[in-house]
Amino acid sequence: MSIRLSEKDSGRTLGSISQEDFQLLVDHMEEESSKDQDYYVEHTAIDALESLGASAGFVALLRTAVGESDGIDVVWAEE
Repeated sequence: MSIRLSEKDSGRTLGSISQEDFQLLVDHMEEESSKDQDYYVEHTAIDALESLGASAGFVALLRTAVGESDGIDVVWAEE
């Protein structure tokens, strides 16, 4: 099973990630509630995920999605 990531505001699909990368995201990003399905991703968070062992593909997906912006809200759904 993979996890599809999308940009919350636009609904734009960013790509799919592995269960392992998803677990890393869940374990190390702030959740506002137990039902939270979105995360604010910015450059510092991407650097932290990379240093924690996120796959190169996941890191590239996030860097492309954030681009030159300060950060974006990312939502997830199981595929």
